[in-house]
Amino acid sequence: MNKGRIRVIIADDEAITRLDLQETLTNLGYLVVGAVGDGESAVNLARELRPDVVIMDIKMPGMDGIEAAKILTEENIAPVVLLSAYSQQDLIERAQEAGVVGYLVKPYREADLPPAIGVALSRFEEFRALRKDVEDLQERLEVRKLVDRAKGILMDTQGLTEAQAFRRIQKMSMDNRKPMKEVAQAIILAHQISAGE
Repeated sequence: MNKGRIRVIIADDEAITRLDLQETLTNLGYLVVGAVGDGESAVNLARELRPDVVIMDIKMPGMDGIEAAKILTEENIAPVVLLSAYSQQDLIERAQEAGVVGYLVKPYREADLPPAIGVALSRFEEFRALRKDVEDLQERLEVRKLVDRAKGILMDTQGLTEAQAFRRIQKMSMDNRKPMKEVAQAIILAHQISAGE
């Protein structure tokens, strides 16, 4: 990804730190699309602007950076790089549990930012791909369960073998240009109605 296209939101409760970080990132070729002073504002702005990465301080008033990072990760909005003057183990563990993919201890060097951002972006893409794989597997499992149930109904009500029932569902799917999931749901629903369930 070209740095000039990487859109960043900054969240830090110290205005001077925000300005310094914004200037540093801009000089490095990143596009800073927003800068806020607390976690809640960071979450709201990220939901609205969908940045490529959010860089935020841990300690902020109201919602801290770790809580904000947890929301951004759960909602699959953007990877988070946390900045902190603290390297305490409990904060690092909370950050990991929240899904934070980058962590820099202040004072950071300008040269530390590009690798941290790059790692955060690639790790976030890995998480997205894994999440999609899990969703696809869950969908396939749901379809399989529905088709198995519909096959059972056809076998019971029409005296078909399992292979014949499957072919019947497959043919209905092709003839009606409907996914097998929808055909299976229709068979199940029709059976429930006729059985008075």
